[in-house]
Amino acid sequence: MTRPFRQQVDEGILDRAAALFARRGFAKTSVQDVADAVGLSKTGLLHHYPSKDALHEAVLAQAGTLGRRVLDQVGDLPPGPTRDRHVLEVLVDVALAHPGLVALLLAPVTDLDAEPHPAVTGPVLHAFGVDPETTEAPRLVRVIGALAALAVLTLAAHAQDRTTAWRQHIVATCFDALGHRRPDAAPSHPDQVEA
Repeated sequence: MTRPFRQQVDEGILDRAAALFARRGFAKTSVQDVADAVGLSKTGLLHHYPSKDALHEAVLAQAGTLGRRVLDQVGDLPPGPTRDRHVLEVLVDVALAHPGLVALLLAPVTDLDAEPHPAVTGPVLHAFGVDPETTEAPRLVRVIGALAALAVLTLAAHAQDRTTAWRQHIVATCFDALGHRRPDAAPSHPDQVEA
């Protein structure tokens, strides 16, 4: 059996730590909690990250790196449905690979005491061309709704062990949430009100 690469080990640690920070908050998550979650001793975890603050900073840096990676992949596309769909596809793949970071992104939506982390949310919102200070409410609400749906659905896909089977449906649902009509979308039921 080959030993995992250091980067894979670190990514696993960061993702588990992000999930714990999202669920319990930074203050209520101990180094021992993270060590237990990743199957290391406290000393072993501290070998990777010398303190809880260093671990937290690494989680936020990883989230920022992933967010910038998304932005780099779509930055050349003009705003509109094509860019939105590409952003969603990239984000769903990132979310399915890093459920802890998704939980951290979702924490401010589900816990009113949680503070949004600009390193986590800034690049993602920018990928959609959204500035919370200047974007008009309908677009801002749709993007936040699509991101919340993406986070909830990718976490549910992990819980159900359906990440591959649900991927296309998650992208389609989030695309719909952005207000775009898909060519294959079923016509609205006459009793439904269009947004």
